[in-house]
Amino acid sequence: MTVARSVILFIAAALFEIGGAWLVWQGVREHRGWIWAGAGIIALGVYGFVATLQPDANFGRILAAYGGVFVAGSLAWGMVADGFRPDRWDVIGALVCLAGVAVIMYAPRA
Repeated sequence: MTVARSVILFIAAALFEIGGAWLVWQGVREHRGWIWAGAGIIALGVYGFVATLQPDANFGRILAAYGGVFVAGSLAWGMVADGFRPDRWDVIGALVCLAGVAVIMYAPRA
């Protein structure tokens, strides 16, 4: 159950962080206005809170592993939200990152 909870929290964190950054991008770069940017800032704050709910208590480990989730999630977000089409190197890189997440977070420790 701990691994499942951790994975769900990583997905939630990715949605809030990537979604928040995307909203800020839309508000500023795409000139959609400060309401979009403000919503993004709020989502980014929620991301910070969600990250604290991980079962592991080590900040460095959580953030390092989340980096891999962020890489894969950003590519997926770009596909869904912006029509981005990753090439095979993007996909391979994302899979390598997710393998790193698995090693960092879920490898057996003494």
